[in-house]
Amino acid sequence: SKSIKDLVAEAKYLTGQGVKELIVIAQDSTYYGLDLYGKRMISELLNELSKIDKIEWIRLHYAYPANFPKDLIETIKNNPKICKYIDIPFQHISDNMLKLMRRGITKSETIEFVETIRKNIPDISIRTTFLVGHPGETKEDFKELVDFVEKYQFDRVGVFTYSEEEGTHAAVAMKDNIPQKEKERRSAELMELQQNISLANNQKRVGQLLKVIIDSVNEDEIIGRTEYDSPEVDQEVLLSNAQNKEVKVGDFVNVRILSAQDYDLIGEIS
Repeated sequence: SKSIKDLVAEAKYLTGQGVKELIVIAQDSTYYGLDLYGKRMISELLNELSKIDKIEWIRLHYAYPANFPKDLIETIKNNPKICKYIDIPFQHISDNMLKLMRRGITKSETIEFVETIRKNIPDISIRTTFLVGHPGETKEDFKELVDFVEKYQFDRVGVFTYSEEEGTHAAVAMKDNIPQKEKERRSAELMELQQNISLANNQKRVGQLLKVIIDSVNEDEIIGRTEYDSPEVDQEVLLSNAQNKEVKVGDFVNVRILSAQDYDLIGEIS
């Protein structure tokens, strides 16, 4: 890992190139600091980065729920520069699958984590990913996963089908025993459910005034993003009256949300 001092210096350099949004990313960002300082220091890193004047948004990617630092919830809640957004790859929810996947967390602990973070940060946007068709996933396991997604209504969801990778624990210890067609059926069922959830979540945004960063500008349309969405992987805000406004990439504008689609919002600059 790089030291906090080095990362702050790198961030200051990026602001000199016009950068206003930082994405802090690691295989598991909650482990930051253990190798350098002997303890988890992700909150300290985020707080130091937030002191840089020209940085307006800091976004955290890949924070696994097992052993999630409690102080990180407080940092996201209380620091206005930290986006109310977190990417937490849950992967599954049934105890059987969490054990087979060696996730280091149980179903009840996962649910407790989701409820805790939402209680503390009610407007948090949770992105997550799930893996279906992993060796040993029964119909009952998959049903538990569907029920979990339906109950907790995550903001952003990605679904992957299992494929054997040479050298991994699953490839060595388990037989890839679920037909590809069934893997794809499970993936499609989960994504169809999520599509409906996403539309319902988006419809709740209609009428709201949101801060939006401009990602692209062309003759036909201007595209932006809220703090609840990461670039390239999440949804966008399509601006309907942008042709009347002088905006450029990297600008922050206030946008009134006019309507919602499955995976995008339609708005006008206020």
